[in-house]
Amino acid sequence: MATSTAPLPLEGKLAIVTGGSRGLGADMALALAKAGAKVVIIYASQSSTATANNIVKEISSLPHNLNNPSTTTTTTPSSLAIQADLRDPTCFPEIIKKSLPLSPSNNINIIVNNAAVQIGLPVSEISENDFTDTYTLNILAPMLLLKASLPYLPPNSRIINISSVAGRSGFPGLSLYCSSKAALEGLTRSWAAELGGNGTTVNAIACGPIQTDMLDTIPESIKGRQREDTPVEQRFGTKDEVSEVVVWLAGEGSRWVSGQTLNVSGGWTMY
Repeated sequence: MATSTAPLPLEGKLAIVTGGSRGLGADMALALAKAGAKVVIIYASQSSTATANNIVKEISSLPHNLNNPSTTTTTTPSSLAIQADLRDPTCFPEIIKKSLPLSPSNNINIIVNNAAVQIGLPVSEISENDFTDTYTLNILAPMLLLKASLPYLPPNSRIINISSVAGRSGFPGLSLYCSSKAALEGLTRSWAAELGGNGTTVNAIACGPIQTDMLDTIPESIKGRQREDTPVEQRFGTKDEVSEVVVWLAGEGSRWVSGQTLNVSGGWTMY
């Protein structure tokens, strides 16, 4: 097979993507790999092991990751899937320990905090456990992953937090999810101010309605209004339309953008 001559803007970079076994996370992981990054996929459930391993295989089969069949030289794997419960604060050092061997420079260059839980309940039915589960995964986990990564973040690293238009909108029955995404945007701004001295940037992406399995759980009456209210082509977004923004934020071209929440919704909300 001919060697690809296409530029690989993220070559030599190591990216960690949480919630990377399906949906948006899987697409982001693949997009980063296509741009040349080595990618660690974090997933939670044993039932997702097969899909996570399939993504690893797909990344490994990309033209620039295929081993030259004429040599027996062992190369560093191009991707790795790690099962971890991000609600367990003890998992993060192990994630870092397993991830670093993929990096040629023993660095972590890109973190995509994508894993999240959405609990749809009216406030009258929300329990303390619901609150704890939501905020542990959606807020505490990104902070602990960043904290564990700090010794290995070189200058010009990229932290990308996946938020939602829900962070600035009020949806009935989704107060935990909406408020946690608002909190994630607050962390984004503070981390950008704290980590920018060496060129590291921290940004968030506020996703609008995206055509994924999660969207299928939303009533058609709500989805129909969302579609009609989207200025760009009156449609839902696609996974690649988010992943392409992730790749841009992960690269050199976004070096002067930090502390921002990029609204990727086709204009469904504007700020």
